[in-house]
Amino acid sequence: MKKRTRKGMFRDFKMKDPEKIGKSYNKYNRLAMRDMVNSYDISESEMNFIVFIYDLEFFTLDYASKAYFYNKAKLGRRIVYPLQNKEYIYKYYDKLAPTSYEDAIFDEGRYNYRVRYALTQKARLLIQRYYRKLEGEEHINVPS
Repeated sequence: MKKRTRKGMFRDFKMKDPEKIGKSYNKYNRLAMRDMVNSYDISESEMNFIVFIYDLEFFTLDYASKAYFYNKAKLGRRIVYPLQNKEYIYKYYDKLAPTSYEDAIFDEGRYNYRVRYALTQKARLLIQRYYRKLEGEEHINVPS
């Protein structure tokens, strides 16, 4: 057991040795999230969702609702469609878009496609800024 000094009793806190802890920047998650929500036209639930899908090239509502454990209809209505209106998400493949030349000619099964959504560059830059704030590379603005 490590020896404790009496002067430590009068401190409000004492930082642990960073080499023993590793990364601990997630403690600023709440503050970074508040900064992003206050500075940009995005809600916390929308921000959490785009952080979740950041590593995907595209996704369907079916996939996202299962992976995110969220009702498909509510996910579309409360998160995806508002993000699309704010230009953070776009239709990567529209459901009426044929996937091949043959589909375009014969038009069979045209309504069987599901919309694939993807993050816009605007959203990707927003997430990168959020990560920089978490990692301490960019200042976090928190209103008092």
